[in-house]
Amino acid sequence: MRSTDKLEVVSVLQEHGAIVHGHFCLPSGLHSPTYVEVAVVLQYPHMAQRLAKALAAKFPQPVDVVVSPAMGGIVLGQEVARAKKCRAIFTERVGAAMGFRRDFKLNRGERVLVVEDVVTTGHSTGQIISLAAVYGAKVVGVAAMLDRSTGALPLRVPVRALAGYPLEVSPAEACPQCAAGVPLSKPSKGGEESAQ
Repeated sequence: MRSTDKLEVVSVLQEHGAIVHGHFCLPSGLHSPTYVEVAVVLQYPHMAQRLAKALAAKFPQPVDVVVSPAMGGIVLGQEVARAKKCRAIFTERVGAAMGFRRDFKLNRGERVLVVEDVVTTGHSTGQIISLAAVYGAKVVGVAAMLDRSTGALPLRVPVRALAGYPLEVSPAEACPQCAAGVPLSKPSKGGEESAQ
């Protein structure tokens, strides 16, 4: 993907049916009339590799390990790590927070790049950044395929995305679709929700 044409990224998502409309409850608890299922595109390895190379180029500095959240960021994180020639690990929900399982860990001083498929509120991403700090690792930034945020993210590291796609979100109690009696839609055919 050339110098990452933002319109091209959105076009790829639209072509593959990754942007869907309805009434969705995101994992953050916010409601949105639009949902983005990046996995629909990442199921094609040549597309995942192409997008990951463009994403890796946004952080030219050396990286020791890529950390992604399960499930949404794993494929993209693996491909970014391949491009950066470094290790790739992922976090999973452990209780109410993101944590490591499967004997994954970070070493003190390691340079970490957090790779997300989609960032909306930055909540889960912030948990990963805090987790890295517990290990004494240094997060160099957050790379995301798509930034859905509508305002400043509460992260104290650079956030760079292939494309910005701010979407309407609202708390459930102020959701216009809820007020109109529109039932919630399923976010994906596979039943797994990515951490948007």
